[in-house]
Parts: sequence; C-alpha cells; structure tokens
Amino acid sequence: MRYSVKDPVLVRADNAPGRARKILQWQDTIYATIRPSLKRVAFITKDYDDQIASTAFCVVRPDKKMAFPLYVYLFLLSDFVNRKIVELQHGASYPAVTDKDVLNQTILLPPLSEQQKIAAILFKIQQAIEVQESIIERMQELKKATMQHVFAYGLRGEKTKETEIGRVPESWEVGALETLCILKKETCAPNECQSKVYIGLEHIESGRFFLKRHGSPTEVQSAKHQFAPNDILYGKLRPYLDKAVVVNNYGICSTDILVLTPVKDVPAVFIVGLLHLQKFLDYAIKTTGGLNHPRTSWASLKDFVVPLPTVNDQLEIAHILKTLEEKIDLREAKKFVLQDLFKTMLNKLMTGEIRVRDLEVDVAEVASAGCSSFQRDCG
Repeated sequence: MRYSVKDPVLVRADNAPGRARKILQWQDTIYATIRPSLKRVAFITKDYDDQIASTAFCVVRPDKKMAFPLYVYLFLLSDFVNRKIVELQHGASYPAVTDKDVLNQTILLPPLSEQQKIAAILFKIQQAIEVQESIIERMQELKKATMQHVFAYGLRGEKTKETEIGRVPESWEVGALETLCILKKETCAPNECQSKVYIGLEHIESGRFFLKRHGSPTEVQSAKHQFAPNDILYGKLRPYLDKAVVVNNYGICSTDILVLTPVKDVPAVFIVGLLHLQKFLDYAIKTTGGLNHPRTSWASLKDFVVPLPTVNDQLEIAHILKTLEEKIDLREAKKFVLQDLFKTMLNKLMTGEIRVRDLEVDVAEVASAGCSSFQRDCG
C-alpha cells in the first residue's frame, strides 16, 4: 500500500505529448480523473517539483494558510470522498470526471494543528506497513535463495557429482518430472460437481506455494478439471507468471490449469518447489505455443529433468519450504491488519468521527510535508 508516482518519463519540451500540460509543485496532490474508482492519487514530493503532469490528472494545490498539504491528499484518498466523485463520472467505456467535479468537493477542515496530527497518525501506520513489506520482500528473497541452494547442494554438505542438469549431491539421482507426479485428467461440469470450490488462474498468486482464495463453481459454466487434497495446480497459460500451488481440499479448476498428483510418498510441496525454480520457468516458457495466449503442456513439461533426492531429503526440503511460506503468510497477515487499520482510521479521521485535537502527537516527521510514504501509484 504505497502511494507513489511510478515510472515518470523524461522528454524534451518539443517532444512532449499534447496532454502534458499541467505544471506540478511540491506538496500538490494529483487525482486521476479517468476511471476515478481506481483511486489513483499521489502526493507530490520534492523530487517532482516543477515537473509536468498529464491533463488526465486534476492538480489540487492547497491554500497552506487553511489546509495542511498532506491532509488534503489524505482527504482525496478517503472512501467517502471517492464515492461522491465516482457518482459524477460519465462515459461507459471511458468513465471520467472533470477537474471541477474534484475541486467542488466539500472538505472538512479542522484546525491546522489537528490536520497535522491526523497526517502524523496515518504516517505512523503507513511506516508500520512498510516495515512488514520490507520483511516480506527479504523473506521472499530468502526463500528463493534457499530453493536454489537445497535443490543443487542438498542439506548435508555431502560431496556432489556432475549430471546432465549440473552438480547434485552424490546420494541423489536425476530423472524426468513425471517420475514425481502424474497428470490428472478428471473433468466435471460445474452444475454436476459437489464441490463448492472453483480455482481460476486469478486465484493463484505468483511464486506462492499455497492457495489464499478461491471462487465458486456457480461463477463458471463449461467443464472443468477436478482436483483433490494434496494435488498440485500448475498454470499452463503464460507460465512466466510462475503459478503453482498445493491444494488442501476438493474442487474444480480452469482448464488452463494442469492438475498434477504426486507419485507415492513424494511431498507435494517438494514438487511445487521444483516448479518455482528459475530453470523450470525458463524451460516452461520455451515450450509455449500461441502468440496471444501462450500455453505450455504436460507433454512438454513431463520430460524436464529434475533432481531426485532420497525420500528423507525430500521430506526435509518440503518442511523447510513450508516453514518459510508460513512465516511469509504470518507477515502478510500482519500487513493486511495494518492496511485495514489505515483504511478505517483514514475514513474516521477524515469525517470527524474520531477527533485528535487534544492528543499529544509528534508531528515532526510530517511537518515538512515531504513524506514519500504518502503516495499512491500513478503510472
């Protein structure tokens, strides 16, 4: 939940597009007038002082004698204001509002000192969110590094041997992916399926090992693949998206998803770890066909050569990867709680439901109104 200007473009004035006409100043707020429901709002930091914005943004410049700049930004970010603006949009395929629609919104203005306190409180919450995001990013990097290491060198520091896929521990073998899992081909019509779970590619997060959400069979009509607990779902459409997860229930899924069942006692998490390796991603991408909707297939993937550790090593590797995933899940849960808190406090503070005028709040960090934490992506 970081609100920032993203990927600005440096151009000569004589080459600038006709819509690049609005001059920005430090402490302005810009509000995207096209599809306002997307809530693309950004606070202009010193980095973007005296730069040019598209006419697709309404530039809001506060009277600093009456309004604290960050408070104005937060006001435009709040749900109750955005709902009012969205109600004014016109156009079916290209919904938009005018600058006047944005500038005509009535803003509640507590004393300047209270406006600063409101911004400071929300800034503290945003800082806590960013701490969690930083931890999650580092843990994701740790997970990737761990995967690369354990699948190449094992867990026990034993000597390695040269194989067709590079060096692996001496006690390991190598073989085709199909020696670890097989393709399940069972299908079911949604209206005939007893399951209440439907999985589309949109429900699978890139690079993750387990599902976090799902849809309902009532959302789809055509025949779908069936899956069972401990199966693996692998997204064959656009494999560069890196979508492969273990499931823990029964359900149906999109036909753009391969359903793989582990062979014998092979841990499903171990297999998913292999499917997330960069070597496998590169291989899967090379096997795709179709320009607009590139897909790979089990016929192509099943022959990919993978390391085959001992059963005990497979179990230990699976345990390590599962533990790392669970720690990432824990941090993400904390981040979501903080994001909910930010949203709740934002709307309560902006409507005056909660007043902070008499609270002792340190406003030093926001007093200069140069906080990069308070921005929303405006690509």
